[in-house]
Amino acid sequence: MTAAEQQISAAATAARASEATADPAQVQDIISRVDRAHETTMFHRIVALVAAGMLMDSIDVYIGSAVASSALATGWSTVKQNSTFMSAGFLGLLIGSLLAGFVGDLKGRRTAYQINLLLFGGFTFLGAFAPNMAVLSLCRLGAGLGLGAEIVTGFAMVNEFAPMNRRGHWCAIVSLVANCGVPIAMLLCAFIIPRWSWRPLFVGIGVVAAVIWWLRRDIPESPRWLAVHGRYDEADAIVKEMEANGSEPAGAFDTAADAAADAAAQNRNAGGRSLGICLLVAIVAVGATNVCSYAFTSWVPTILVKRGINLSSSLTTSTLMMLGAPVGCLIGSLLIDRIGRKRTIVPAFLFTGVFGMAYAFQTSTAGAIIVGFLLMMCLYTLMASVVAVYAPELFATKVRFRCVGLANAIAKLLNVLMPMVVGWMLTALGATSIFVSISVIAIFSMLIVGFFGAETSQRSVG
Repeated sequence: MTAAEQQISAAATAARASEATADPAQVQDIISRVDRAHETTMFHRIVALVAAGMLMDSIDVYIGSAVASSALATGWSTVKQNSTFMSAGFLGLLIGSLLAGFVGDLKGRRTAYQINLLLFGGFTFLGAFAPNMAVLSLCRLGAGLGLGAEIVTGFAMVNEFAPMNRRGHWCAIVSLVANCGVPIAMLLCAFIIPRWSWRPLFVGIGVVAAVIWWLRRDIPESPRWLAVHGRYDEADAIVKEMEANGSEPAGAFDTAADAAADAAAQNRNAGGRSLGICLLVAIVAVGATNVCSYAFTSWVPTILVKRGINLSSSLTTSTLMMLGAPVGCLIGSLLIDRIGRKRTIVPAFLFTGVFGMAYAFQTSTAGAIIVGFLLMMCLYTLMASVVAVYAPELFATKVRFRCVGLANAIAKLLNVLMPMVVGWMLTALGATSIFVSISVIAIFSMLIVGFFGAETSQRSVG
């Protein structure tokens, strides 16, 4: 056995030993104290830095379609090269989601959290100097690794630090900030690309990502993760900082039955559901939310051009529709803790289906803007509820990142195939078929969450 193999073996043995010695009572003590702790300056800093990273992630993801359109319009790329470019980005998102899950669960949240920002910022910066579309696609693949990881780690990180009675609110606030990246990206593209091309956008994202990476260098590890890996003293020190502004009294949120059940919280999934059921709900809900959102946001400029609206006008029109994204996230942040997860998610899927079908029959620009705004509002209520809050809450700490990573990876796999599928649908079936498909997917997902999903509002997550 080589020295490197011996080091890997020793590290794995040490990790298994530490997890084996984790005291369930101590783990539950950490989980309970985190759930009850009031927000502190440290917590607000974590939320702010997570949100900043997610905002840059969102901007980076959504400039892809505008960059591809610009490259095609100037003759720098072909339709085939654009499909490769977009698919490379989604493939990176897929692989990054999976890798972040394993790194986050096995090596720590903080490690995964820092690597992803370095990846997407660095490769986006390099992409600004790409000499041709092939090199740009490779850079997009590398950036996608970090972009996919940021989605997994960002929301789950806030989920594990937030107090139980405000967990949904804070995760949805991060989603609100992150998804302001949609209209911001469209505005930046509409202003910068016609004047200076897409390259300054990539330089700017890379520089800002590097600044955020430096600011995030001393963010603490998740105390939940430390506790379940037997590192109680480290977890205890972090929780004491979190308790600086006081805590709710023990048992403040639970009935006697809930408190007894929470004694094994670190080993169970939401509502006592099996891992398979939780995975099914997470994969369907996250997959549907991503597919419907990206089908609309990534292709709406092309669809508008197909309907006879010129490129400059289509970017403005699509930007107005995208303003529904932050409104939807705000709605999600206001409702998710007040009325519960399922009571927010199920109606949002229903209205997505309704407005998706309605959009298919719009014949005027004004009608497309109004219905498109409402559709975006529903889609991003789902983003703030499903991706930011609900999916991480379905799983116990030991498997949370891997399961959320798997759900996101499957969603990205669908997005890898989407450019080809949507391109074929536009050509063979017309734009109407895309919105009918969005409606069908949304209604199916509504039924899965409604019948099989556990309610996680005001419940401790292991």
